[in-house]
Amino acid sequence: QVQLVESGGGLVQGGGSLRLSCAASGRTFSMYTMAWFRQAPGKERNFVAAIRLSTSSTYYADSVKGRFTISRDVAANTVYLQMNSLKPEDTAVYYCAADTKYGRNYYAGATYDYWGQGTQVTVSS
Repeated sequence: QVQLVESGGGLVQGGGSLRLSCAASGRTFSMYTMAWFRQAPGKERNFVAAIRLSTSSTYYADSVKGRFTISRDVAANTVYLQMNSLKPEDTAVYYCAADTKYGRNYYAGATYDYWGQGTQVTVSS
């Protein structure tokens, strides 16, 4: 089992920044990929960013490329999402996810075996 706990959400003005954290515990050695997804009210959950833990390769949705950065702290078993130049359309609940099987599609929610509880990000205009 892997446990994921997100933090760092909040209310920010458009153009501002936030950094989300996702702390992993439990069988963390079994994780291959960690990712962030988001879900706005009344909408589907969408891929935001992912990082392959073996190579540190990163992947981003087109909507956040150039504004968001995913990174990891190996010693702390923590993944971060630095969000800059935030827009009102970035408002959503942000979820951290972990995949324990090699080679699956990083952008598909069904790939991930473990999810955090979510953290709310609200961007005002």
